[in-house]
Amino acid sequence: MRRVLITGASSGIGKQLAQDYAAGGWEVIACGRDEEKLMAVAAASPLIIPLRFDITDLHATREALQGRQVDLAILCAGTCEYLDNGVVDAEKVMRVMNTNFTGPVNCLDALLPGLAPGSRVALVGSVAWLLPFARSEAYGASKAALAFFARSLAVDLAKRQIHISLIQPGFVETPLTSRNDFPMPMMVSVTQASKHIRKKLARGDNEIAFPPLFVRLLKVASLLPISLQQRLCRKMVK
Repeated sequence: MRRVLITGASSGIGKQLAQDYAAGGWEVIACGRDEEKLMAVAAASPLIIPLRFDITDLHATREALQGRQVDLAILCAGTCEYLDNGVVDAEKVMRVMNTNFTGPVNCLDALLPGLAPGSRVALVGSVAWLLPFARSEAYGASKAALAFFARSLAVDLAKRQIHISLIQPGFVETPLTSRNDFPMPMMVSVTQASKHIRKKLARGDNEIAFPPLFVRLLKVASLLPISLQQRLCRKMVK
């Protein structure tokens, strides 16, 4: 039986992936911090095994994940906090960086030594880092760091035949995005996101970004001079 480990499995994309992989006959190790929510996810299928720990705690992460052998690991846990009025709140920035970047690194530290050749690790980032969106300093920086880390790690792990996939969604309808107070164009459901991710991972794609039109528009805009990118992003918040 194939085995997948998913962090952030108590809600949003991670929860949907856990349920969908279990429905497809995979054994799912569903990881998260909220025991009550994890147990609710696990109740959906006997193939879902809940595992509670905090990915920002390196010791706890090593204790939970070292020695686990999986065919696929999807590091999906994430958070978002916005900076307001240009005020740099260091504690807020560190919370976002710890969850979105350091957390996946902690998981990789624990998981990679036990992974066999042919296994795959997927890191869930975001296309948000492509442009300097207002208030998104912490979130965008964390996802930019994750993207570089994933792409560089893929080069180093090629000789071990361990594959790295970088998943970069646009707006997905989740409890996290429900807190946003601005327009979110081309939003997709968690069901659509899960279907797209699972299809692309099964195909062995190393870069997975969606929805396609939204991603293309952002990539084209990211080719503009920085001054024009900043002007464009300023207009978005007026």
